[in-house]
Amino acid sequence: MELKKNPKADLRRNSSTYFVIGLAIVMFLVWRGLEWKTYEKTNEYDISMNVEDMLDEEVPMTEQIKTPPPPPPPAAPEIIEIVEDEVEVEETVIESTETSQEEEVIEVEDVEVEEVEEDVDVPFAVIEDVPIFPGCEGEKGKGAKAMRDCFQAQMQKHISKNFRYPEIAQEMGVQGRVNVMFVIQKDGSIGNVRMRGPDKNLEQEAARIIGKLPKMTPGKQRGRAVRVPFSIPITFKLQ
Repeated sequence: MELKKNPKADLRRNSSTYFVIGLAIVMFLVWRGLEWKTYEKTNEYDISMNVEDMLDEEVPMTEQIKTPPPPPPPAAPEIIEIVEDEVEVEETVIESTETSQEEEVIEVEDVEVEEVEEDVDVPFAVIEDVPIFPGCEGEKGKGAKAMRDCFQAQMQKHISKNFRYPEIAQEMGVQGRVNVMFVIQKDGSIGNVRMRGPDKNLEQEAARIIGKLPKMTPGKQRGRAVRVPFSIPITFKLQ
C-alpha cells in the first residue's frame, strides 16, 4: 500500500511567494531607516540688547595734535646785480724740452754715480771675513773655519768667566736653556740683543753676560763692513 501526500499539506508550494513578500518588507524597512530624519530641539535665546549698559561706557578723550605750518619760502631779491669779471688770469707758459745745437751735451762717462751703502745682514756661517774676537787675531791667516772656531771658543770662555746663577732662580728651582741672539754691528759693537728662555731671571742674567762682550773687529763681505747676526745658547742647570 503506497502512501499519498495531500497537496494541501505541501509546505513548499508557496515558498517563493513568501520569499518575495519578505524581501519587499525588508527593503521597505531599510529604505525608511535611511530616509529617517531627526531634528534638534530649538531653544529660545534672549537676543535682546541692554542699551543702558552700553551707554554707561566711558569714551576716552582724544587730543588732536596741531602741527605748525611750514615756514614761508624766502623772498626773491628785487634787483639782481651783474658783476663783471675783471680778474686777470696769468697764462702758464710751457717751455719746450727739446735741445738746440748751441747747448752742450754731457757725455755719460762724465756723470759720477754715488754708491749708496745698504745695511745688509750677513749670517755668521756664510760671511767671507768672520768678525774677529779679541784674542783671535793670530788665526786670521788660517782660513775662515779657523776664525769661526776661535770665535766660538772665545765666546764660550767669556760666558764661563762671567757666568753667575741668579739666587732667586736657585731658590725657585728654575733651570733651562736661554737662546741669545745679537748682532755684531759694522763698528764692532754689540746690538739688538734678544733672549728667549724659561724664566725672566735667567734671561736677565744672559743679557748681562752678553752686555760684557768686548768690542770686536767687524765682519766684512766683499771688503765692506756689514752687520753679522749671531746666536748662542746659555744653559742654566742646578747641581
